[in-house]
Amino acid sequence: MILGFMPKTRLGKWSVRINSLFLVTIITSCVLVLVLRVLSFNDHWWDITVAVSFPASIIAFILGIIAIRKHEETSPLVYGSVAVGELLILFILLHSLFIND
Repeated sequence: MILGFMPKTRLGKWSVRINSLFLVTIITSCVLVLVLRVLSFNDHWWDITVAVSFPASIIAFILGIIAIRKHEETSPLVYGSVAVGELLILFILLHSLFIND
């Protein structure tokens, strides 16, 4: 059985696209803050970025799970998208335990 690298189902493609956009957004934001020192994590742009990109990644996680279970998607990219979603959910749960306001 040969596994295809690219997703075959529409839900799998959407899952990969949305999570790719999430990763590009977060990596670009971190580069702008940590490397180029153009922005700061204390600014309002970071709150908006997180408020838009985190739910989008959770939606991609759900779409990936549906694509794998219901439509039998076997693409490694979809499994990677689900793994990113799992890590994000784990980050949100663990981060909320250690917030110091």
